[in-house]
Amino acid sequence: MTTPSKLALVPFVSVDNMMKLVNKIGPAQMIAEIADYIETDFKRWELFDKTPRVAAHSDEGVIELMPTSDGESYGFKYVNGHPANMARGFQTVTAFGVLARVDNGYPVLLSEMTILTALRTAATSALVAKYLAPKGSKVMAMIGNGAQCEFQALAFQTIVGIDTVRLYDIDPEATAKAARNLATTGLNVISCTSPEEAVAGAQIITTCTADKQYATILTDNMVGAGVHINAIGGDCPGKTELHRDILLRSDIFVEYPPQTRIEGEIQQLDEDHPVTELWRVMTGQAEGRRDAQQITLFDSVGFATEDFSALRYIRDQLATHDTFIELDMLADPDDPRDLFGMVARAAS
Repeated sequence: MTTPSKLALVPFVSVDNMMKLVNKIGPAQMIAEIADYIETDFKRWELFDKTPRVAAHSDEGVIELMPTSDGESYGFKYVNGHPANMARGFQTVTAFGVLARVDNGYPVLLSEMTILTALRTAATSALVAKYLAPKGSKVMAMIGNGAQCEFQALAFQTIVGIDTVRLYDIDPEATAKAARNLATTGLNVISCTSPEEAVAGAQIITTCTADKQYATILTDNMVGAGVHINAIGGDCPGKTELHRDILLRSDIFVEYPPQTRIEGEIQQLDEDHPVTELWRVMTGQAEGRRDAQQITLFDSVGFATEDFSALRYIRDQLATHDTFIELDMLADPDDPRDLFGMVARAAS
């Protein structure tokens, strides 16, 4: 058996490896550290190649590729979204990603990204809220208590400082699951029986539902002055969560307008409806929250730079955490021109 050369090996972070890493570092700390990487990359936004994700839609869901590069490293994520999966015993969202060197094209990391996407989505949400939510926010309503719920709650507790989360889901079992998982976090967890009850007294409203359809999770009368809305469930054409009138009352902040206008809540609005890019807020080129009466809306669809940031973070952790295996992934013949010969010699 031929021993792979060093150049043939690529670090692979499996699901098991990722869970070990999360538990070694701690989920709250890991979310906060990923948020720092995301903020760093937003502040150098203009360096990145940017394109709306490449999506293959079907009646059942969507499969997407999300590529980007900062000129030194290249990253992409493969991710699906299939709302009916849960009823069939599958995850709604699964993902994996690759980070590579630009100078020679060699991958330097292959990683699971189902767990990592949950971490980076929560990190992005709370990072944005740090700029947009009312100062001193303590109460968040969490509408949609599926796989993302607990990560969001931890992120907002750690980065924003909330102490209370009010849960609602159309499936009471999902709410009960989330309440159990959050019981030891120090958060005051309140299970609610309606979205109206959940938003009562909340300074931050997070919506995270899965149905691939135009939906009205929040109606206009549910949103009072001064609230910050973190809308993360609407992320593809034909899928929204907010009534259009809420959008018209809000100052809307987005990751990458060409993608958000296709996939986000603002697909309900005219193509020239004004929005503010988050990188401009983070670099001081645009204003975030102006006053206590303003309704701010993060129309979140997820963008490739956030996955790039998360992959950079994981790559850096591997220097101090032995939570990976090496895959024999790249052919490395002694003579780069003799790939056939390498294959033929392996038979002997």
